Amino acid sequence: MNHTHNELGQPIGPPLPNWVPPTVPPREVMVGRYTRLEPLDASIHAEVLFREFARDPSGRSWTYLSAGPFPNAAAYREWIALRTAGDDPIFFAILDRSTREPLGIASYLRITPASGSIEVGHLHFSPRIKGTRIATEAMVLMMAKAFALGYRRYEWKCDSLNAASRAAALRLGFTFEGVFRQATVYKGRTRDSAWFSVIDSEWPKLKVAFDAWLAPENFAENGHQRSRLSDLTADAIRTG
Repeated sequence: MNHTHNELGQPIGPPLPNWVPPTVPPREVMVGRYTRLEPLDASIHAEVLFREFARDPSGRSWTYLSAGPFPNAAAYREWIALRTAGDDPIFFAILDRSTREPLGIASYLRITPASGSIEVGHLHFSPRIKGTRIATEAMVLMMAKAFALGYRRYEWKCDSLNAASRAAALRLGFTFEGVFRQATVYKGRTRDSAWFSVIDSEWPKLKVAFDAWLAPENFAENGHQRSRLSDLTADAIRTG
C-alpha cells in the first residue's frame, strides 16, 4: 500500500478525502446472462433447495458449512427463516435464469459500511451448478454490486482445510492474505480461517476478465471453456 507521512515524519495511510461510506446492499433481484439472484425466502426456495442439495447423498457439501445437514425440508426451511430474519447476513437464492430453478444460496455478511468492508459467504451450490457459469456468475454479480455501492474491500473466508473453497477464491481473483489460527469454533470443532480479498482498485480489470470468461464465444458447442477463468483473473491481478 502507498503511504504518506504526517507532520512528525511518521508513515501513514493515504487520505480518502472524497470517500463516503456505502449503504447496506439492498435485498433486490440481480440478473446476469445465465443467473438470477433473488432474496432468499424460506417459503419459496427451501424445499427445492433441500432436494437439490440432496443430490449429493454423501453430504460432503455440508462439511465446511456452519450448519447442516438437515434431516428434512422442514428443518431446513426453519433454518432459512431464522437466518433471513435479520440484517446481516443478507441471503440470496441462486437461480438458473432460464428455468427459474433455485440451485444454491449465497450471502453478504460482516457488512461494515464504516470501513467499506463486506464479505461473501454461506455458499452452497447444488451439484448441478458446481463449476458452471451459473455459479460463477452468481459470485460476479454479488461482487459487482458490492463495488458499485462503494465498498472498498470484498472478503472471502473459509476453513483453512477447505481446499475447494480456497481454490475457488483464487479462481475468482481473490488474493490470499493468510491464516487466522483458531479463529472460530463450529460444529464442535476448531477452525483456522483462511482470508482472501479483492479491493476496489482491482475490480475494473477483474470485471474485464469476468466478462471475457462469461461471454458465449468463450465456450465451445459442448460447453467446454476456451479460456480458463483462473488464467484471466491471474493476468488481471498481475497487471493491476
